[in-house]
Amino acid sequence: MGKKLKLEGLDCASCAYDIEGALKKEGFESASINIVTSELYVEGDIEKAKEIVKRVRPEVKFSEKEEKPEENEKQALYFLVPSFALFVIGIILRYYYSLNNLFIFSLFTISYILVGWKVFKSAAINSTHGNIFDENFLIMVATIGAFVIGEYPEAVGVMLFYTVGEFFQDLAVSNSKRSIKSLLALKAEYANLKKGDKIVKVKPEELRVGDIIIIKPGERVPVDGIIIEGSSNVDASALTGESVPKRLHEGEEIFSGMVNLNNLLTVKVTKELRESTVSRILELVENASARKAKTEKFITKFAHYYTPAVVGLAALVAIVPPIVLGEPFSSWVYRALILLVISCPCALVLSIPLGYFGGIGRAAKDGILVKGANFLDALNDATVVAFDKTGTLTKGVFKVMKIEKRNGFSEEEIIKFAALAEGYSNHPIANAIKEAYGKEINELEVDEYEEIPGHGIRAKIGSMEVMVGNDRLLHKFNIKHDTCRVTGTVAHVVVNGKYAGYIIISDEIKEDAVEAVKELKQLGVNKVIMLTGDSKDVATEIGRHLGLDVTYAELLPEDKVRVIEELEKDMSHDEKVVFVGDGINDAPVIARADVGVAMGALGSDAAVETADIVIMDDKPSKLPRGIRISRKTRWIVWENIVFALGVKLVFISFGIVGEVSMWEAVFADVGVALIAVFNAMRILR
Repeated sequence: MGKKLKLEGLDCASCAYDIEGALKKEGFESASINIVTSELYVEGDIEKAKEIVKRVRPEVKFSEKEEKPEENEKQALYFLVPSFALFVIGIILRYYYSLNNLFIFSLFTISYILVGWKVFKSAAINSTHGNIFDENFLIMVATIGAFVIGEYPEAVGVMLFYTVGEFFQDLAVSNSKRSIKSLLALKAEYANLKKGDKIVKVKPEELRVGDIIIIKPGERVPVDGIIIEGSSNVDASALTGESVPKRLHEGEEIFSGMVNLNNLLTVKVTKELRESTVSRILELVENASARKAKTEKFITKFAHYYTPAVVGLAALVAIVPPIVLGEPFSSWVYRALILLVISCPCALVLSIPLGYFGGIGRAAKDGILVKGANFLDALNDATVVAFDKTGTLTKGVFKVMKIEKRNGFSEEEIIKFAALAEGYSNHPIANAIKEAYGKEINELEVDEYEEIPGHGIRAKIGSMEVMVGNDRLLHKFNIKHDTCRVTGTVAHVVVNGKYAGYIIISDEIKEDAVEAVKELKQLGVNKVIMLTGDSKDVATEIGRHLGLDVTYAELLPEDKVRVIEELEKDMSHDEKVVFVGDGINDAPVIARADVGVAMGALGSDAAVETADIVIMDDKPSKLPRGIRISRKTRWIVWENIVFALGVKLVFISFGIVGEVSMWEAVFADVGVALIAVFNAMRILR
């Protein structure tokens, strides 16, 4: 299992690539840095990973606590403000009063050191470890070069402009991170713990399983539990994205992150905070950035080669033209220094992960948990969407509609034997049969119980063997029967090898299922299909009602996997198959699909573990919503790529011919990065 390490002092884009590369060379199969959150996700020996990080980047520290950007911002201002003041005084004295002496030079030098010391420190540490193309080193060389050729006011101004730009860039990123986390304002600040006759306010972390807590109207639920007294409306929008309040009663589960709206609730804690729904959601969203999208991986690799290439070009510009054309070195060195300033790929390396991070946060706000930027990206390429039926396209709330008797058995006997046989099952059909029976089931009456996957159940009840299942069950055991094709969901009942009759059970299609299928087709999905273990008649009827392209019926779990594999044979590499199921019964096919989506998974550990994407309520209409978020995210990411590379290419071209000053070069670096960061955050709107 992977471990997450918080890094402090990770102040350059290329640092992340160097650390990842070093860890992978040392045998770590999985090593990924989220440049936005400054977190390292690694699988393997943690202590060894720490040693490698310290060797590659000695300035990086490990922290257990969340870094406070406000403190870093204040510290930066302590140096920026006096440096700026000295710079302004120096400019006035030099250009307005035409002074140019040692005092003026000293003003600019002190201003330069004040604003540039952190850049020098980072550059010195990084260059001693072989990273000569670090952005700090490049800006240091460029500005010192400007000093050498007598352009020290410009050198100070550029360093000041660069540092101010970095300050605002860090400010924008920290604000962006806060904006994303505010989308997931799920954690309660306190809990009302009942101790005897007293109510004590405690931190949610202090609660233990079995504790009794009081949740007052307007308070957020701190941990998962069961209501033991009271009933109330709750706001579950933070978990599901659904704004309509939900009514919860005594005996029902209540999940952390919900808000109690109107009545006092007494709740028994069933999960501690670290295992509760709220913690799982936050962990999923934060860890999602460890799984990078293809675009992120490409840009990280591109940046590693792009910067040295521009530095090489700068060296050629500084040396070749003066020798070939016989011109002074100073003007060409100045142009080369400009290229060094432009060369930093921060705008790409920072804004692209931030865009995906924002997309994942936006989806989570709508009740769609995406477990990786790669899965968010894959949704964009969905060309085939396959749905399970029960609990996915239908409500999964079954009711017995009809009992057909055969061979002398009565309706009462058929429903009784079926209910006893289904006593251990929690399947929706089993629950419907038990509910129709209406009497208490003594599980001690059942001596043997066997579940036959894809067929049904066989149980020994006293001296009788009872089987309940589909038509395949009858054929598997060669049971003589006169009914094969029944419209509707059917459970055949066999007693001591004799066909007793069948029970017809109905299931209702979800209100938004038709609209979900329609929206998917509008979004350009080529095929919307259904894979179900139910009968062909039922599947065909539901498929016709929903407007599905194809329905596959009477499938075992392995058959669903086979259908997905057959579909993939006719698809190109860039096309993706999405499967949507309940996350428990459909685990094999969810794991096999390009993108596995679990529906109705609120509180379901199995669904969260298996699926790539978890929809926190059971609405199929959330899938097209997720695809739209995916497409908006990718569009913004490519906007940033085209914008950043386009601007840098233009500035590099003009810089070579001497039409760009160093001030403008700093804009091409820091200004472009800042604009790209702000653009990346549009996904939150």
